[in-house]
Amino acid sequence: MFVRRKPNKSGSTSIQIVEKRGLRNVVVCSVGCSKEPERILRFEAEAHTRLEALKSQLQLNFGRSERELSALDILQTGTIQSIGPELILGAIFEKIGFNAIPDELFKEIVIARLIYPTSKLKTAQYMLQHSGKEIDVHRIYRFLDRLNSRYQEQVETIAYNYSRSILGELLVVFYDMTTLYFEAEDEDDLRRIGFSKDGKFQHPQIMLGLLVGRDGYPISYDIFEGNTFEGKTLLPVIKRAQKRFELAKPTVVADSGLLSKENIKMLVDERYEFILGARIKNESLALQDRILKAAAVLKDQESIVIDKPDGIRLIVHYSEKRAKKDAHNRDKGISRINTQIRTGRLTKDSLNKRGYNKFLTMKGEVLVELDQRKIDQDKAWDGLKGYLTNSSHPTNEILASYRQLWKIERAFRISKTDLRIRPIFHRKKERIEAHICVAFVAYTVYKELERLLLQRHIPLSPRKALDLMKTIYQVTLHLPDSKRVHTQFVGVSDLQRTLLELALSLRTQ
Repeated sequence: MFVRRKPNKSGSTSIQIVEKRGLRNVVVCSVGCSKEPERILRFEAEAHTRLEALKSQLQLNFGRSERELSALDILQTGTIQSIGPELILGAIFEKIGFNAIPDELFKEIVIARLIYPTSKLKTAQYMLQHSGKEIDVHRIYRFLDRLNSRYQEQVETIAYNYSRSILGELLVVFYDMTTLYFEAEDEDDLRRIGFSKDGKFQHPQIMLGLLVGRDGYPISYDIFEGNTFEGKTLLPVIKRAQKRFELAKPTVVADSGLLSKENIKMLVDERYEFILGARIKNESLALQDRILKAAAVLKDQESIVIDKPDGIRLIVHYSEKRAKKDAHNRDKGISRINTQIRTGRLTKDSLNKRGYNKFLTMKGEVLVELDQRKIDQDKAWDGLKGYLTNSSHPTNEILASYRQLWKIERAFRISKTDLRIRPIFHRKKERIEAHICVAFVAYTVYKELERLLLQRHIPLSPRKALDLMKTIYQVTLHLPDSKRVHTQFVGVSDLQRTLLELALSLRTQ
C-alpha cells in the first residue's frame, strides 16, 4: 500500500491510500481533497499515519506448525501492539480511583494525553496505530461534550482524596494562575484577549487557576475568562475548595502576582493566614530606605522582619546565590542594550521602560545612553526577596513554605510541555472545559507515577518512564495447530520489566 496524490479536473488534489492488486491500483480509502497546499500537506501527513496503522494490523498465517514457527514467522503471523502505557498508566489511573468515571474512553484519552499529547483527531489515529483500538473521533468529541458537566466535580473529588491520602491534613495550600491561548482570532464569552503570560497578546485566551498542596499534589482548578485580573480569583478559588472539601482554613501561599491591598484585606477579613511574595521595590521611599539600611549587614540566608499594620510582617531575606543571579541577569541585559546602542538599533522611538531598559535615559532628541546611577541603585537590591505574612510561624518555616511555590510553577510547566495543554484548538465551551479536565487528570496520574518511581527507587524520571512505556510491545500469535491465541512481550529491557512489575503490584494490592 502507498499514499497517492490524484489531481482532479476541478483543480483540487485528492489524497488517497492505494493498494496494488495485480496490475490494478485499488483505493483503500480517500483521506481528503483540497486546492489549498497547506491542507493537502495535512491530508498527506494524515494518510501516512493511517497507512502505518493499516500496516500494523496486517495478520498473515502461512499454515506452518507451531514448532516450525521462526522469529520472522512470529512477526508475520501476529499483531504487534504497544501495550506498556495501557498496563502501567492504566494501573495508576485505576489506583487513584479515576475508573469511577463510568466510561472506558476516559482512561484511553487520559493515557493518550500522557503518551501522545496532541489533537483529538490524532489521538484517535494514535490509538488505532499503537493499540489497535479503532475509536471514532466523533465518539471522543461526544464524550468531551458531557465530561465536564457530568464528571468535573467527581474528578476533582477523586484528585483531592488522592492528594489527601498522600499528604494527610492540608494545612497549607498553594495557588497560582496561568494563561492558555487559542489558535484562533475570534473572541467569545470565555475566550478573551488579555494580558498573556505566554506572550500571545493577539490570541484569545482563558485563565487557569490551580490549587495544589505540598509538593505540587493537585487539589482543584478553576477556569476564568481570558481578560480576568488574576488578583480577583484568589479568594473565590480558596473558598470554593474549602467549602467543597470541608477544609479547615489553610495557610494560603501565592506569589507577588496575587499581591494587592484588596486581596490582603479580604484575606485578613476572612481570617485566613497567608504568605505572599512582596514587591519590596514598590514600598514607600521611607520603607525602602529602611529595608536597604537593615539589609546592608545581612549575611547569606539571614533575614530581617519589619512589622506592618494589622498584624502583618514583612520578611526580607538575603541569599548570596540569588545576588549572583540578579547581578548576572542585569549584566546580561545591559550587555544586550549596549550592543543595540552601538549598532544604532535602539532609538528614542523604540525606547520603553520594560526589563533592563529602565536603566536608559534620553539626552536631547535622539541620544540614548545608560544611566549608571539607576544601575547602582538596582545593585543595592541584589539577593533580597520579600514576603508578606500574617502567620505567627517562625521565619524559617515561612520561607520553607514559600519555597514550595515552585512546585505549582512546575505543575504548569509539566502541563504546558509534557502534556501540551496549550495551544487549545477547541471552540465550544464544554470542550475547552473538558480539555482542561483531561489535562488535570493526566497531571494527577503523572504525579503518582513520579511518586512511585521515587518510592521504589526506580532510576527514571517520569518523562523517561513514559518514553520506555511506549516501546513495550506485545505480540498476539494465532497458533496454526492448536488454534490458540498466545500473547507475549517482545524484547523487554530490565527497566521496562521493572515498570511492568510496578503495574502488576498495583493491580494486586
